[in-house]
Amino acid sequence: MTDLLYSEEEEALRSAVRDLLADHCDATAVLARIEAEAPHDRALWKNLAESMGLAGLLVPEERGGQGASHREAAVVLEELGRAVAPVPYLTSAVIATEALLACDTEEAATLLASLASGRTVGALTVPLSATPGRDFKDVRASDGALTGRVTGVADAAAADVFLVPTAEGLFAVDATAEGVTVEGQTSFDRTRPLATVALAGAPGRLLADSAAPAVRRALRAGAGLLASEQLGVADWLLTETVRYTRERHQFNRPIASFQSLKHRLAQLWLEVVGTRAAARNAADALATGSEDTDIAVAVAQAYAAQVAVHAAEEALQLHAGIGMTWEHPIHLYLKRAKADSIALGTAGRHREELAELVDLRAP
Repeated sequence: MTDLLYSEEEEALRSAVRDLLADHCDATAVLARIEAEAPHDRALWKNLAESMGLAGLLVPEERGGQGASHREAAVVLEELGRAVAPVPYLTSAVIATEALLACDTEEAATLLASLASGRTVGALTVPLSATPGRDFKDVRASDGALTGRVTGVADAAAADVFLVPTAEGLFAVDATAEGVTVEGQTSFDRTRPLATVALAGAPGRLLADSAAPAVRRALRAGAGLLASEQLGVADWLLTETVRYTRERHQFNRPIASFQSLKHRLAQLWLEVVGTRAAARNAADALATGSEDTDIAVAVAQAYAAQVAVHAAEEALQLHAGIGMTWEHPIHLYLKRAKADSIALGTAGRHREELAELVDLRAP
């Protein structure tokens, strides 16, 4: 029987990550960061990726990583979600890493070890809204030279190397190579900024003859572990809202004592608990290579996205006027929750996929 409870090692990992984020990624620091020209926190990324070795959790030890699993990566993403940390962990340490794990070339092995060390940041050059199974034909390759344009690429501004899917295969392109242009887009969630990546005859290194298997693996793992990030967002919002309603008084009593607010918070708690179960199940399925992984990922994403958004909306309302101010961090969580709700497939798209997987198609 699958054990979805957190192990002692996972709880120790959570504690270490939370302590680091408390010291280096509090709400004030994140607010200041998103108003800066470069929202990514490279110092925090160095601590997470290089000092703690978290960039290589999904990479086997013999390939230069930590040899952990998706369960440990899920714990890290929960804590990063709780802090809305502006670091490219999901995009580099999960999605780009998973794509490289599906490749068996020498070039891919070298790049994988570099990503695992944390010294190199990778980005799979597909829109953040991309879903597994989709064909990516925005870029074409001719004799190793890549030409095309991809919009909505998450964390592209922080990337050192792009993994570019084409009909001719999966290629690696250095961000500093000739013919590569990265143009920032207006992003709803500034903690995970989007950009357009344009390639004009940029030199590419072949990683795999067929891009589809690597891209599908990467996006499936990304969607499954994104649910853990959404769990972290929702859990912080619930905890903070309960704390605030206990401290805020009206009619000489804490507003948390009002029956209607108790009902709303209790409902939200149930939703967060359900999200934890779905997210843990998806992470465990990915870690064990379960034959039900596609189902577990679809269930997690169909549920978690809406819960995170609902938690943000409830937190905003129950914090009243203070929640509407720029100085309070709730808007960071609302924006992350809304952006995540359309990342790697909407809840509706995952429900459709789930219906196909269990043979319950609409008439």
